[in-house]
Amino acid sequence: MTADAAPPTSAVFTAAVTLSPADPQHFDLAFTATTQPCPWPKAYGGDLVAQAAAAAMRSVADGKSLHSMHGYFLRPADIGAAVRHEVELLRDGRGYSTRQVRAYQNGRPVYVCLANFAAGEPGGSFEAGPDLDLEVPAPETLPDSAAYLAERSGGTMTEASKAYWSGGRSFDMRHVPGPLYLAVEGKQTPHQAVWVRPFDRLRPVEGLTDDQRDRAALAYVCDYTILEPVLRVLGLPWAMPGLVTASLDHAMWFHRRGPVDDWLLYVQEAVAAESGRGLGTGRFFTRDHRHLATVAQEGMIRTA
Repeated sequence: MTADAAPPTSAVFTAAVTLSPADPQHFDLAFTATTQPCPWPKAYGGDLVAQAAAAAMRSVADGKSLHSMHGYFLRPADIGAAVRHEVELLRDGRGYSTRQVRAYQNGRPVYVCLANFAAGEPGGSFEAGPDLDLEVPAPETLPDSAAYLAERSGGTMTEASKAYWSGGRSFDMRHVPGPLYLAVEGKQTPHQAVWVRPFDRLRPVEGLTDDQRDRAALAYVCDYTILEPVLRVLGLPWAMPGLVTASLDHAMWFHRRGPVDDWLLYVQEAVAAESGRGLGTGRFFTRDHRHLATVAQEGMIRTA
């Protein structure tokens, strides 16, 4: 970052999940949102996941909390363009509610998901720890993306992609054993961890409580690195010429509330890679090992 450059902020995320009510064309409720700038040909998939989560949460008025969502990416979305999220109220019960959200752009569906909500009730509690085969240093001892990329270049990385990786994603991300931007740093193992934290305190989002905003934040940031353990084990850095990736489907479970403004450890594992697809899983933990959420995602991985 140059001396006169503005410091990175988390405002990109909060702008992405700021929805405007609209007249529904297909289902019960509708909202519009705008995909955020990025240096790739199409919008970041996490925009669609987080926006759909926000739209579903705004349709539930009885205090239930989002506990799971399952979605498919149908088409690439244009950058900086409006997306219409149509919400179908499938069920409202005493303990659980279910919503379907379809995102439309240019008259065609680009993303679809089911989201489920729970009132919560007394019961037992259990949470597995990170259980990593890696030694994970404290985030303060690791370089941020800007420091790592400052004197590096190569592959398909441009100044725009370097700036985006360094400060355009709303979250500071610090890799263990090392990043995959230009080369696979560390061993080609199916495991990695990423410390993540917003660049600054998350702003309020109109229509969402702080807890709802925090769940949308996890849905937003999870997509950036969930395929990386697959790329790592295959020896494929992001800037490798000819590499093309795309999110295909996504599942997420929210287990408990926790602070999202502090560092979270995102523990990730490659599950399978075959036929041009790879499946990764991830779990979000607080610094004191409280398990907040679990993610599974399959993506297309194509090499020249």
